[in-house]
Amino acid sequence: MHILLQHNALLPVSEYGGTERVVWWLGKCLSAWGHKVTFLVKEGSKCSFARVIAYNPALPVDEQIPEDVDIVHLHSSYESTRKPQVVTVHGNPHTGEPLQANSIFVSENHAQRYGAKAFVHNGLDFSEYGKPDFTLKRKHVHFLGKAAWRVKNVKGAIALAKASHHRLVVMGGHRLNFKMGFRFTLDWHVRFYGMVGGKKKNQLLNQSQALLFPVLWHEPFGIAITESLYMGCPVIGTPYGSLPELVVPAVGFLSNKASELVAQLQDLRSFDAKTCHEYARDLFSAEAMTRKYLQYYETVLAGHSINLGVPQTMGHTPKFLPYFD
Repeated sequence: MHILLQHNALLPVSEYGGTERVVWWLGKCLSAWGHKVTFLVKEGSKCSFARVIAYNPALPVDEQIPEDVDIVHLHSSYESTRKPQVVTVHGNPHTGEPLQANSIFVSENHAQRYGAKAFVHNGLDFSEYGKPDFTLKRKHVHFLGKAAWRVKNVKGAIALAKASHHRLVVMGGHRLNFKMGFRFTLDWHVRFYGMVGGKKKNQLLNQSQALLFPVLWHEPFGIAITESLYMGCPVIGTPYGSLPELVVPAVGFLSNKASELVAQLQDLRSFDAKTCHEYARDLFSAEAMTRKYLQYYETVLAGHSINLGVPQTMGHTPKFLPYFD
């Protein structure tokens, strides 16, 4: 099968990246399994295992697809093409935004919120993480995500760490932030590492006691969750979006009440790092993700729809979901 993977991003990713890494790992796994892969991605991208075509967002995707492609898999466009196609919806589309019939969401909750049934959990390429060292002293808790996004609630994570007397490492933000208005974090129990990736990020995860994830929106998936679990970190967060689906009681605790999250943070001994690691290893691999995408490709190539109808953006969701201090 010849699969075209489209995403308006530079590949491979050099630092932290969510969707970009998922697209790369999917292509890598498809290629390893004998499929022909073409990336339609941002100019300057390079790949040893697949053909790369520079994506021009000013042109229709359809004009940029080679004739020998069997199926198109879009990751940053909802356009229709002349070829059989699927579209992975990675974020939360705005109300009224048109979606494709063959849309695939990144969690069951994500799909249900748009009246769809097709979803594929994001998978990790574990070779990029290595095996966690469970003999290392775990000396902090961490936040991982785009701290500039208020829905990610880094402010809440800082307050939780302070109230539970933990040092906090923030990966994905800076102490001084101008991106979403002037913000300066005075709390010196917090250390900021910016958009860290690779070995440094893995080291910080491997030395962490837990991921703090008190999001204020319906999180579609959250790669930070699965990679933290893989490195042995339980998840302490809010019960929104995909979190109840991904974070079972053995590997984390969910509440929208800060007092309950603080109480759990003061008793992290109830979680086992190896249990968290094995849970993520068994359920959230790049191979599991690729296998499910292939099933959807085959369904579409056989002329069938993967949803009961066209997914719809439905109703109004508050910008910030409830969080009680």
